[in-house]
Amino acid sequence: MKRICSHEVLQDASKSLIREEEDLHRERELSYSSAAMARGFLLICTTLAISLGREERSAQSSLFSSAAMSSGLLLFFWLIFSFHLISLSTSSEDTSFVFNGFVQADLSLDASATLLPNGLVQLAKDSHHEMGQAFIKKPIVFSSSKPLSFSTHFVCALVPKPGFKGGHGITFVISPSVDFTRAQPTVYLGIFNASTNGSASSHLFAVELDTVKNSDFRETNNNHVGIDVNSPISVESAAASYFSETEKKDVSINLSSGDPIQVWIDYECTVLNVSVAPLEAEKPSRSLLSRPINLSEVFPIRRLFAGFSASTGTQVSYHYLLGWSFSTSSELLQLLDISKLPQVPRPKVEHKKPYALIIAPVAALVIIVIAVLAGVYYHRKKKYAEVSEPWEKEYGTHRFSYKSLYIATKGFHKDRFLGRGGFGVVYRGDLPECKPIAVKRVSHDGEEGMKQFVAEVVSMRSLKHRNLVPLLGYCRRKGELLLVSEYMPNGSLDQHLFDGQSPVLSWSQRLVILKGIASALFYLHTGAEQVVLHRDIKASNVMLDAELNGRLGDFGMARFHDHGGNAATTAAVGTVGYMAPELITMGASTVTDVYAFGVFLLEVACGRKPVEPGMQVEKRFVIKWVCECWKKDALLDAKDSRFGGEFLQEEVELVLKLGLLCTNIVPESRPTMEQVVLYLNENLPLPDFSPYTLGIGSFTPVVVDAASVTVSWTSRNWSAPSVSSSSANNSKDQEKPLESKNSLNVVAESDDIESRLSNAK
Repeated sequence: MKRICSHEVLQDASKSLIREEEDLHRERELSYSSAAMARGFLLICTTLAISLGREERSAQSSLFSSAAMSSGLLLFFWLIFSFHLISLSTSSEDTSFVFNGFVQADLSLDASATLLPNGLVQLAKDSHHEMGQAFIKKPIVFSSSKPLSFSTHFVCALVPKPGFKGGHGITFVISPSVDFTRAQPTVYLGIFNASTNGSASSHLFAVELDTVKNSDFRETNNNHVGIDVNSPISVESAAASYFSETEKKDVSINLSSGDPIQVWIDYECTVLNVSVAPLEAEKPSRSLLSRPINLSEVFPIRRLFAGFSASTGTQVSYHYLLGWSFSTSSELLQLLDISKLPQVPRPKVEHKKPYALIIAPVAALVIIVIAVLAGVYYHRKKKYAEVSEPWEKEYGTHRFSYKSLYIATKGFHKDRFLGRGGFGVVYRGDLPECKPIAVKRVSHDGEEGMKQFVAEVVSMRSLKHRNLVPLLGYCRRKGELLLVSEYMPNGSLDQHLFDGQSPVLSWSQRLVILKGIASALFYLHTGAEQVVLHRDIKASNVMLDAELNGRLGDFGMARFHDHGGNAATTAAVGTVGYMAPELITMGASTVTDVYAFGVFLLEVACGRKPVEPGMQVEKRFVIKWVCECWKKDALLDAKDSRFGGEFLQEEVELVLKLGLLCTNIVPESRPTMEQVVLYLNENLPLPDFSPYTLGIGSFTPVVVDAASVTVSWTSRNWSAPSVSSSSANNSKDQEKPLESKNSLNVVAESDDIESRLSNAK
């Protein structure tokens, strides 16, 4: 009876196990606790059967051997069914886990992935071309008898490394293997490689959060979320954003902001939904990506691994995982506890930010200072720029720097203004350890004849006479010449003759001046190394030093030629009223200088200019008027009444008659300057002539048509400035030097001469 009962018990247990197995096949979602109870029950039954079998064998081994064999066979089949049942129950249970930080997580970290002390997982090292993976160690077994499904929720952060824009991205990965030794970093995100072409044999599924745009992968921006199936080229992607319930619109998310980002991935019924949102937001009601995908075809083997991968390239980011929840059933997905998630570290650049804060302003200041200094340097260089040519080296000792002249005249300040002549403006200057100087600034339009002119300027410096204004040197700038001479404190002679504000000179002072200028001209014509023709002798070109001695200056029109030779000048230059008539045909010579000196004698003695169109006809021309006075036996009526009664009649008459003699219209009848000096010093009596002598008192003015007047700067004739200081002449009939080559005319005495002279001005 006992054997029958035990046998029946075993049969009942076997039938019960078979039914339980059938129930397990029918019920697809048995809980973990039920499966455990079934396993416990099976173990108890197994133990009982073994115990009963032993009792039967020991008590009646010989009598009931056949029954024992039947019991053992039944037990063997029962064990097979038990293990199969346990296997089925194990394979059909759902997998769920949640990690609020990864300190206790059972993860497999490969490549450069690292678990940080605070529970963060850093996937890739913060250097170039790195990659790292983090996977759950135990594979997830999905049921082969039902469609594959899962839900996951994780929080990550992509923090750009200082000095980089950030890259590349993080991917959530499902794969049948965790062997990614053939994977590549950069755009392949540590799971794909260059040969991955989307083949079904790849068996890879990923959702990427990518921060680098790759046109080869048909990516449209550098801030997108994509679905990858067996290929790095996403089957679908979208710019990172989420639907805000409060704003009722899509709001973009910057994946590289460094802030934690929530990601939800739900796959059920062959539809994949992906959503992202900031850490403080709820799961959006609208998915960012939604696409039908049959993952059962991608993964024929249901034993799969889930995890994450990240990589860097030339752009570098810190890739952090903060928390992860996963379940093969969406109903069983556990929520992440946001409050328990570790904090995302912000990279700090030690000693760089303070230095940057200091260096940046200092660098900016240095740049500004350099720019200012460069501007000042350029301005000063331009301000003091000079023109210099190789041929000037031989005259280097006679050249002044523009900077020294600029400083000496205090920047050509108006307080240093001395006067304005026919060719330039004169300023007083003070050079260190030097006598006061006069600097005349002259503008010019061309460079022709500059070499010859400078040579003549230097030659004039070699002229040594007490009645010449000493020329000290010159300076050249673009479009400007500067001539430097000694400063004459009493200005020009014409100031004292015609300017009512200057002291009137006595006759004795005037006679000393006349004798001095005659002596200077005698030196220029015979005593210098070369014959020097001044060509512009007049009161405004005679300067007065501190003792009121006359100094002849303004050699701007001077010409040089060897003794015994000709001046070789074809152009007639000078000032209207002082120009000899033969200048038109014969050109300049020593006798033309004598003619101009004769006019100068009358100018000083009479205290009036050679031509004054505004006066009565009989007094209009000083030469004619003096001659008429002599004819009337009233020669002294022509003298200047302003020098009073302190004069010798014989001296005044001598000067007036000598002036008429020197202005004789016949050049051969004029005395030489040597004779003039003897006449003035009364070492030689005047020749016997009268106001009726041929050529005496005949004034034939040389004028130039206004349309043809030229101030020439040619290689042969320089209408250059005076080197002396001359005052500003404010009168309307200011004398102006003229030069013309072909348009000079001898104008006869006629009623229209006044208008012709006025036009010539």
